[in-house]
Formats: sequence, C-alpha cells, structure tokens
Amino acid sequence: MIIPVKCENGGYNIYLERGAILRAKEYFNLDRNVLIVTDSGVPSEYSQIVATQAKSSKIVTFPQGEASKNFDTYKSILEALVQGDFTRTDCVVAVGGGVAGDMAGFAAATFMRGIDFYNIPTTVLSQVDSSVGGKTAIDFGGLKNIVGAFHQPKGVIIDPDTLKTLPQRQISNGLAEAVKMALTHDAQLFAMFESDNFDINTVIERSIKIKQSVVEADEKESGLRKVLNFGHTVGHAIESNTPTLYHGECVALGMLPMCSEKVRARLVPVLNKLNLPTAVDCDTDKIIDTMSHDKKMAGDMISVIRVESVGTFDITKVKFSDFSGEIKAVYNK
Repeated sequence: MIIPVKCENGGYNIYLERGAILRAKEYFNLDRNVLIVTDSGVPSEYSQIVATQAKSSKIVTFPQGEASKNFDTYKSILEALVQGDFTRTDCVVAVGGGVAGDMAGFAAATFMRGIDFYNIPTTVLSQVDSSVGGKTAIDFGGLKNIVGAFHQPKGVIIDPDTLKTLPQRQISNGLAEAVKMALTHDAQLFAMFESDNFDINTVIERSIKIKQSVVEADEKESGLRKVLNFGHTVGHAIESNTPTLYHGECVALGMLPMCSEKVRARLVPVLNKLNLPTAVDCDTDKIIDTMSHDKKMAGDMISVIRVESVGTFDITKVKFSDFSGEIKAVYNK
C-alpha cells in the first residue's frame, strides 16, 4: 500500500507493506553515499539489509534509549557525515524507533543546511506516529524535544515484519499512540480496542492515514496539527521525571486528565487491557513545574487538547494555574 503525503517540498510516499525493507532500493534513492543511523536495541540485520542495497554505506549505532537523544549522539552522527565525505547529494536513513528517527532526521536537517532523509521505523510507536510528519528533535536541559527542526523525509518504509522481534512492552508502548489517534479522530478504531477485534496492520494503516491528513493540513504545527499533542503536554513532563517509563506509557498517563469523565471511564479499561499505566508514580508538583517550560506556553496561558467524546477534540487555551489544578485533581485521587 502506498500512502502519499503532500507537503511544501512536494511530498513523499509511505510504503506500508510486509517485506518492504528487503526492497528499500526500489522505494528510496540509495544509489549514492548512505549513512544509516540505528541504535543498539534494533536487530543489526535490518541495517545490514539496507546497507547491502546502497551504492556506498556507513552505519552509525548509538546506545538504545531516550538518554541517547542528546548533543553527544548528534555530534557523533555529524562526525560520521564529515569523515565519510558526505555531500548535499547524499542521504541519511534512519532504521529503528523514534529516537533513531529523531537523531537521523535532525542531523540530516542541519548537515550542510539540509540533506535527504529516509525513515524505516521498526517499532509500533514509530510506525503509527513519529516516522511521519517531519518533526526532528533532541532533548536538552532535561526538556523533551526542546531543540529541533521540521525536516520532511523523502520516503518512509513501514514494514510490519520488523515488529516480530519487539517485546510485548514495546508493542503496548506504541499502541498508546494509536489509542491517541483513535480518541481524537476515529471512534471506530477506539471501539476496536475496546472489543479486542483489531490487528496490527489495521491499527497502523488507520493511524498513519489520520496523521497524513493532519500533517497535510498543517505541516508546521500552526493550528490543527496541535491535536497530535493530545496526551503529550502532560506526558512529556511525566517522562522527564520518570525515566523508567517509556514514551507511550507516559502519553497514556498524559491522556487521562485531558478527557471528560465519560471518556476517561472508557479509556482506563483500554489502557489496562494494553498493559499501559493508569496511575502516576511521581510528584505532581514536579510534573507541573516541568510543564511550565512547554513549547505551547504563551505567557500564563497554555494550549491544550481535550476529548469530550470519543472521535472528537477541542483545542483551547487555558490559564496554566487552572490547568495544573485539573491535573492534580485527576492524579491525586
């Protein structure tokens, strides 16, 4: 299946197909110098499969985990590009989860003021969400994604076969983002989660098509695209203060205070079913303090996304003090 994404640079295709990584050179222009960026948690065979299809290739592997999403890793990728004599006509390919995509994409966005970037996400989380849309960033000063750039990929391969090596916790971690999409846009998909009547191919396809439509309407997050931050404003703050939790687990927790009571009553059983957390295990005051540095703050106001009924959303601005009070009311029950 080909899902085209239209954007300012003319757009690109998402190739959703089992076994597609084996045919990467058919979908990507790899007839040049290719830097493959991956992490230690990704089976090395995936990077090797891509490398054998390139005219010339080099692989950079950094330690697995959010802790690697920093300037040191960014520097190591730039060093590989410089030492490998890469030019503006060459490219970077991410093979891995959201951290690999962010690191590779940000390096590609800034090296020589921007070179081509391709993405091959190998986790549920990156396949349903982060691999599409052109957001690239690194963490700094204890804050998530505070330094970054918009840099759209030239193509994305989503191969569900690469999920076969994932542990169950990582699968649940990624499904949290799909639940986010369902709550804001797709009541039928959410009902599938409630009934257990879903398969991973359907979840990926429906989630990607939601993200495609949102990104096309608002590429640089000036309006509608903010809906994709549902659960993230609070979730990122939880993630910064609870390093033992994965990103999707934090998003799951972050969605709870942003739902009406009737939606929350349906969401909690779904999160339980997916083995995602429903209770915060850190000081809510620390969460609120971290949120005060969020990119969506404007003076004493913050933009938030709420879901009053499944499949719909509202984007509103509220006083930060009022918002923090709502969070405490949900988490401190």
